[in-house]
Amino acid sequence: MTISLSGLAKRLVTDGLLSEAQAEESLRAARRDKIPFVTHLVKNQVAEGRHIAMAASQEFGSPLLDLHAFDLSNCPRDLIDTKLLRKHRMLPLLRRANRLYLAASDPTNITAFDEIKFHTGLSTDVILVDESQLSPAIDQLIDLIEGRDSLHSLLEDSALDALDIEVQGENATDAETGALDETPIVRFVNKVLLDAIRSGASDIHVEPYEKAYRIRVRSDGILREIARPPLALAARIASRLKIMAQMDIAERRLPQDGRIKMKLSRTRAVDFRVNTLPTLWGEKLVLRILDPSSAQMGIDALGYEPEQKQMYLHALQQSQGMILVTGPTGSGKTVSLYTGLNILNTSEINISTAEDPVEINLEGINQVAVNPRIGLTFASALRAFLRQDPDVIMVGEIRDLETAEIAIKAAQTGHLVLSTLHTNSAAETLTRLRNMGVPSYNLATSVSLIIAQRLARRLCNHCKQPVKLPESALLEAGFSAAALADLQLFAPRGCDACHEGYKGRVGIYEVVPVTDALARIIMQDGNALQIADQARREGFGSLRDAALRKVAAGLTSLEEANRVI
Repeated sequence: MTISLSGLAKRLVTDGLLSEAQAEESLRAARRDKIPFVTHLVKNQVAEGRHIAMAASQEFGSPLLDLHAFDLSNCPRDLIDTKLLRKHRMLPLLRRANRLYLAASDPTNITAFDEIKFHTGLSTDVILVDESQLSPAIDQLIDLIEGRDSLHSLLEDSALDALDIEVQGENATDAETGALDETPIVRFVNKVLLDAIRSGASDIHVEPYEKAYRIRVRSDGILREIARPPLALAARIASRLKIMAQMDIAERRLPQDGRIKMKLSRTRAVDFRVNTLPTLWGEKLVLRILDPSSAQMGIDALGYEPEQKQMYLHALQQSQGMILVTGPTGSGKTVSLYTGLNILNTSEINISTAEDPVEINLEGINQVAVNPRIGLTFASALRAFLRQDPDVIMVGEIRDLETAEIAIKAAQTGHLVLSTLHTNSAAETLTRLRNMGVPSYNLATSVSLIIAQRLARRLCNHCKQPVKLPESALLEAGFSAAALADLQLFAPRGCDACHEGYKGRVGIYEVVPVTDALARIIMQDGNALQIADQARREGFGSLRDAALRKVAAGLTSLEEANRVI
């Protein structure tokens, strides 16, 4: 039976968002499933909600609203029964005198408008919104009305029942953990942790404010909000996480550190490093996800250029010297170091590490968590290592002159030393150590390789699109005139397989071995500019050069490269 297209369906076909066959089939399916036409389109990924909302706005002359910019706590909660909200999937936004403004994705659902008008006794006006924004907003409003957390429907995930979370500590009694394990709060917290692991997130932020409570995750280096539980549950969620991390749940005035171990299966476990911070409106918790599988990726997966990879491997094969990895927090330094340690981790080599804290547990490596409160510092751990017949030593971070001097002494006396520093480039690493008080001759004779790095978001292979930029802009960005002829750049677009056009991250590296010429400049107390100039003359590209190579290869966008470099 042929369906005559009209209204929104016809507009979507005219705009090229649907074919006639798709529109007719979707109309039949929506009627069969007794759901709105727009809901069917978005639910089955036939068309994007934002495109449908724009087309409907133009067709019916109704205003368009981005629900992300609207505070749902201001919605009138006593006008519409939650049964009507679930049935008609419309959101009451605002009441002005005898008029009620409703957010809807389908303005043709006249029956719903009439029923709400009859129920409330108010005239209704429609404001169009994206269906993909509308559904979670309605669920959140219902949760606010009924006082339940915003992810209650997700707690039915069968994978939650298979989780094994170690909660064993002096502050978590059997009575406490046994009682809590039966509550919805426990399943909600477990679900947040599990979803963060599944999405490849690196951090989870649990944040209380005066009138709101939100949970964000950092994916591919960017924070995004995933839930807004009711503010009344803030203390219970924080207490559950603190019990899991073996913290003192009665102490809310001071920061605390803890650790959670989640066993996903017999062969895979993920650790969370947990920190609490007393803020104005309660305790903020940040959980760093420490997945041991990230250290097993292998050097080929990190994004080194072939010549950079060979320089790193060559330095790892030396019996002595120092390899320094530098960059800001979250730039992937730990993964680079652990990748090197995995290459060296054989039965013939004794490897010891001093870390604050130990982020990834690796069998075959002797890992020490420093604890300055009891006198176990990086320096004291290093002194102990030197009496333990080491071959390879890894220092989590060189923070002071004492640690630097012992690490350099170890590098000069037949040990391979790996460590990190917080500097912006390879050249600045050497001047930073000199400013700490390390003599130039010690730097020139001990440091063998410096790696400065950043992490850039990788373009989604499913939706990245070619982009044309003016030659003047490309030359200003750093591309050579000779490279412009065959240069093809890509930009993010966004699809269901990615987040804002990006999926995953790729490393950008500046790898500089300390050659004889560089050693002479260091011995002469050369500054960072002189060291960088000599490195360029010897063919060692800068971070900017490495970023442009990733852009030219279509791995990331020029905009993203500019953001991280």
